[in-house]
Amino acid sequence: MNVLITGGASGLGAAVARRVAADGGRPLVLDRHPPKDDVEHMQADLADRRCAERAVHGLARAAGGLNAVVTAAGIDAYGTLCEVPAEDWERVVQVNLLGTAAVIRAALPYLENEPPGRIVTVASTLGLRAARDATAYCAAEFGVVGFTRALAAELAGKVAVTMIVPGGMDTAFYEGRAERDRPGADVPLDRPEDVAAAIAFALSRPDGCETREMVVCPSREPSWP
Repeated sequence: MNVLITGGASGLGAAVARRVAADGGRPLVLDRHPPKDDVEHMQADLADRRCAERAVHGLARAAGGLNAVVTAAGIDAYGTLCEVPAEDWERVVQVNLLGTAAVIRAALPYLENEPPGRIVTVASTLGLRAARDATAYCAAEFGVVGFTRALAAELAGKVAVTMIVPGGMDTAFYEGRAERDRPGADVPLDRPEDVAAAIAFALSRPDGCETREMVVCPSREPSWP
């Protein structure tokens, strides 16, 4: 199985790439940075639609096609609406939402085959429940939720669509924040490998069977329900 993974150089994306490889698949990583693991990859900025599209086509053609796409790339710009520079705020939406749509749009011609391909989008519990100091992230992730649900209806019977909704994860996502704005030692965070296992489950469903939505979070996740 050829699986294109955005954000596959670190965090959840890297965990997904390792899991795909462990399960006998072929991870194809698309990221701004080169991955530390020895996997096929292309560097691209998801905020640049044309750059992202070229990378998708390049990876797909080199691999002889795609069987699945996992959109694991995501960034944040923490702070109040007035504190976060407009460029940083807009980049969150460009990467998390518009980048997700751009990659999937470019990948669809490779997925609409027999057997049908699979799409797994990665949203967030903050796409279901809003929080302060996260207007950019919530706007983008609420968008990913709506986009994925509409996409699932649009592609029903053609391409399987799953939305994974993680809670807090132990990744570099919180780096760059002031110490007071980072999760404390008592805040539970999931390992990215555990969320990657849920994504692997969605990818492994038999033809005609789809896991449409799945929330994966620590048992004491503060942002859900």
